Amino acid sequence: MSKIIIEGGQRLEGVVRVQGAKNAVLPILAATVINGGKNIIRDCPRLKDVKSSIDILKGLGCNVTWEGSTIIVDSENISTHHVPESLMREMRSSIMFLGAIVARCRKASISMPGGCELGPRPIDLHLKAFRQLGIKVDESHGYINCEVDDIKPDNIHLDFPSVGATENIMLVTVLSKGVTTINNAAKEPEIVDLQDYLNKMGAKISGAGTSVITIEGVDRLHNVEHCVIPDRIVASSFLAATAAAGGHVTLTNVVPEHIHPVVSVLKDCGFEVSSQADTVTIKAESRPLPINYIRTLPHPGFPTDAQAPIMSVLSVADGTSIIAENMFENRYKHVAELNRMGADIKVDGRIAVVKGVKRLSGTKVAATDLRGAAALIIAGLNAEGTTEVSGLCHLDRGYENFDEGLRALGANIKRID
Repeated sequence: MSKIIIEGGQRLEGVVRVQGAKNAVLPILAATVINGGKNIIRDCPRLKDVKSSIDILKGLGCNVTWEGSTIIVDSENISTHHVPESLMREMRSSIMFLGAIVARCRKASISMPGGCELGPRPIDLHLKAFRQLGIKVDESHGYINCEVDDIKPDNIHLDFPSVGATENIMLVTVLSKGVTTINNAAKEPEIVDLQDYLNKMGAKISGAGTSVITIEGVDRLHNVEHCVIPDRIVASSFLAATAAAGGHVTLTNVVPEHIHPVVSVLKDCGFEVSSQADTVTIKAESRPLPINYIRTLPHPGFPTDAQAPIMSVLSVADGTSIIAENMFENRYKHVAELNRMGADIKVDGRIAVVKGVKRLSGTKVAATDLRGAAALIIAGLNAEGTTEVSGLCHLDRGYENFDEGLRALGANIKRID
């Protein structure tokens, strides 16, 4: 079993480059199905979820090569509209293939998706929108079967600004006849990146990053080349790591406005954080100050994916902080493991009360989800003694060589596979 071993107490110093965004590249890979041509995608992180997407593409009949950080997908010869359970169960975002396959083949059959167990993440908003677009949807025996002759553009209102539903509607309507509008659309940067990718392909989409997105269907799409945006959660994790360990670190390949909610919290913790065009620098010279209240919200609110890494910082703050997790009900699984390290965190429903301690203590801990894995590693950087983190299959879904990046900054960390 793979594990990461950390000897805590080392300050972090230096420069680290942030990888391309996991949550941007996954819907873009799904979108490669639609154009029936060549897709060149640059700055793709080597992640378990990216490999799972490539496996799905190959299963559909695409020709895929992965050279360094560049993925080339030729989707001309799609041979099936079916994605089996064995390929879908690895990640939640595999649901994006539903919209892409329907757009290309006018029918699709996919298994229900998998991913981290964070509580109910229903896809009812996706399917409700599909039905509104005239797509026949049948759910039976763990599969979703869709079929349509002509997609009927419509004005769709999302009851919640779901990232996945917003992206799936964009994908499924890109080759329709007419104009579809998404109201109460999600505003995440990754949706803007998907819009940019599709528009480079010949789509006519506008409004991404706002609450109203308009998709004007086109007849055909062409070959495309694109570089994905930097990963704002990985950037936030490196900032949190520096805040927990202490030090002076500069991140490159960052879009500062994408991580403004996290930077704002770190500034409130008393850290000096500055940014330029594509860099962010943090100086952490003392224990963090507590934060009265953090609420996880859809973008541009505080991201739920940054909640666990920031909790590790607040666990050693000079006072008590309160976090409200409004996105997923089971996103506090890392709390028990942090408490094993000497943290003082109490959870009541969606509220976590984090009473800071002077320093954590190293011990053996196990990650049960992606961001919780990063949180435990960050906690280990602060802890006295040795911390051993297992459950790295979760970490590998979203972080490319996180341990190597931290080691380059001076952390005493090693991975054993």
